[in-house]
Amino acid sequence: MCGAVAYEATRLSDKIDACHCEACRRWSGHFWASVNAKFSELKFLRGEDRVRWYESSEIVRRGFCDGCGSTLFWHSHRHPDYSDLVGISAGSLDAPTGVKLSVHIFVREKGDYYDLNDGLPQKPGH
Repeated sequence: MCGAVAYEATRLSDKIDACHCEACRRWSGHFWASVNAKFSELKFLRGEDRVRWYESSEIVRRGFCDGCGSTLFWHSHRHPDYSDLVGISAGSLDAPTGVKLSVHIFVREKGDYYDLNDGLPQKPGH
């Protein structure tokens, strides 16, 4: 939002997932929409020192800008199978993004204040 952080990443697909788990909703303010990339290939153009990481669980950390507070990354850095995977905030991507929302995950934890009626697949968990 403030422009302090800029990055490049090669996405793993053109699909965005929307996570409705309680942790993501509390962190992002609604649901967390992200596209996946390899963490090892995430390249900061500026502001890597401005990214702060919040350890939200034993295996997950969440990255945000220390200037404006924008939510940027979800990284399962201590999970043996997913440590090189990073979820990148769909809202932080420059247009044209070339990505599209494709699935809703953790809908069993969805907030009671909204409905999902866009016709996309809905998974109770991941």
